[in-house]
This record gives sequence, C-alpha cells and structure tokens, in this order.
Amino acid sequence: MSFTNLIFPFVWLPISLLLYYILPKKGRNAALLICSILFFAWGTPEYLLLMLCSILVNYLAALELSAYQKKGQTGRARLVLTVTVLLNLLLLGFFKYYGFLLRTLNTLLSLNLRARELPLPIGLSFYTFTLLSYLFDVYRGKAPVQKNLLRFSLYVTFFPKLVSGPIASYAQLQPEFGARNVSLRQAVDGLKLFVFGMALKVLLANQLGGLWRDVTTIGFESLSTPLAWMAAFAYSFQLYFDFWGYSLMAMGASYCLGIRCPRNFRAPFLATDIIDFWNRWHITLSTWFRDFVFMRFTRWCMRRRLVHGRVRTAQVAFMVDMLVMGLWHGIAPCYIAYGVYHGLLLAITEWMRKKSRFYRAH
Repeated sequence: MSFTNLIFPFVWLPISLLLYYILPKKGRNAALLICSILFFAWGTPEYLLLMLCSILVNYLAALELSAYQKKGQTGRARLVLTVTVLLNLLLLGFFKYYGFLLRTLNTLLSLNLRARELPLPIGLSFYTFTLLSYLFDVYRGKAPVQKNLLRFSLYVTFFPKLVSGPIASYAQLQPEFGARNVSLRQAVDGLKLFVFGMALKVLLANQLGGLWRDVTTIGFESLSTPLAWMAAFAYSFQLYFDFWGYSLMAMGASYCLGIRCPRNFRAPFLATDIIDFWNRWHITLSTWFRDFVFMRFTRWCMRRRLVHGRVRTAQVAFMVDMLVMGLWHGIAPCYIAYGVYHGLLLAITEWMRKKSRFYRAH
C-alpha cells in the first residue's frame, strides 16, 4: 500500500492510531505488529509466509549466535552469522536478479528457459537490510539479542518504514519499542510532518515527474538546450521530493505512534562536494552501505595489504561501495554505470581532499 493511496491517510492510519491510543500499553506492540503484517499483506499477500519465516529464522539465528558468543565459541558464532547473512542475501538476490540470470543462461547456453514474472515483495530490500543490521549489531555487541519475538517482529515489519525506509539499525530503534508515551504535542508534530511529506510527493514530485514524462515522450534528440536543462533539473528534483516526501511521511507516522525514526535527508543539493552529498542524501541507506560495505572492505584490504596507502584504499573502497549500491538498485547497465560513475567521483574527491590538506600544511 502506498502512503499516497487515499486509503492510507483516511482509513489505515486513523484506525492504527485509534487502536494504539485506546489499548493499554501492554497491547500496543501487538496491535502495531498486526497492523504492520496486514499492511504488508495488502500489497503482496502471497509473500506473507515468506516474510514471517525470514523473521523467525533470523530471530533464532541471533539467539544461537549470542549463545555461542557467551560461551566464547567465536568460530561457531561467526559461522552462524555467515550462513544467516548468505541466506538473507540469496533470498534478496533471487527476487531481484533471477530473471536476468535466466536470460543470461539462455544467451550463453542457447537454452529456452522461460522466466515467470514474479512481483517483488514490498519492502524486501529494506527489511533484509534491517535484518542484516540486527545480526551485525548483535554479533559486534552494539545491542543485546532480542528474546521477545513480538518486539523483534515489530522492529522488522513496522509499517511506516517497511516499504522504503528509513533503515534504522537495531541499536537505534530497540529502545523505541519499549514502554512509551505519546504526548499531544508529539502527535501533532507527527501529523504535520506527514502532511508536509505528502505535499512534497503529490504537489511537487508528481508534477515534476509529469514534466519529465513529457520530455521523454518528445524524444531527447528533439530537445532544445534550455528544455534539456529544465528536464534534467525536473528529474533530479522529482527524485528528491519523492524520496524526501516519503521519508517525512514515514517519520510523521512513526512520531504519532511514539517511535522516532532517524532523519533521511539533510539538504543534499547544498552539499559542497560529492562526499558531502552522500552524507546528506538518503542518509540511512548510505550509512548502511558505509558501515557494512565500505568500512568492512577497507578493513579487509588493510588487513591483507592488498592496496598501498590509506587514501588509495579509501578510493578502491568507494568504487566497490558504489558499485554494490548500483547493483542493489538493479542489474541493468544504467545502474552499473551509475555505481561506477559515483564511485569514480567519490575516489577523485577523496584524493582532492587529501591533496588540499597537504598543500595547506605546506
């Protein structure tokens, strides 16, 4: 279900808020979990069992991982972590890339395998990243293992952030699912954020998207230079207002329910360079990739001395990080080019930053 679908703001959200406010504190998490499960089932009910099984597997794996760590059996804990992470990634990769893989096999081996079109489960990427961040937080000791299955399930399926984030780590959100009170002021602030986010999506993003569609209908070869620039700006700001608007709606709905989700955008077009831009754009997604791709790849390279020097290691890590992010968006050539392009820009900017510091010091 989309937040801009009239059923959500006028039926779903009011019913969810009503249930939350009238129930005693002990029943609120259960009510939110039921609402979140029904929210998921509204879009892709055929995948509901798959999501519930995924939650259960990760819940049990984290318990096992934590038990091994307490016994000092770090090798077994690492094995549980590795197997569970691979299972999550294989599930995500199957739904995102199986069509591409079958087409590739048909081309390379002259086969005639038919790929049945499967709808992507809503929020699959985001709740997979949520599960992975939980496993890593438990493994690294940043957060205690959650023994309450209801609270853990709510953390994964919480409907305001289920479809497109923000991706809040377990260490960030775990305290929010305990006992909480919602003041009238907080509820009003949440509704303001929700309405403002909807205005950004409906009044700005959708209208700019219409301009972009008109330009693509005309054809790029027929565009004048001013219209081409106008189309480029329209596309950029349409993406920005769409993502930012959705994030504000998710934050607003969460505030009304007494849960504070992290900020996802911070004036990205006021960034001073491309590194600063990625610190401001889709902050929770770029932070997730920074923590679990960039930093881990950097440590791996330095530990094995595969790349000489910190700056060069960071440059290679930027390339890998953005290439993985491009592949996460899709397997199409445009996404790969997007990853390579931004990786190069980040690597060049990192080199220029280090050089400028060197010249200022001398």
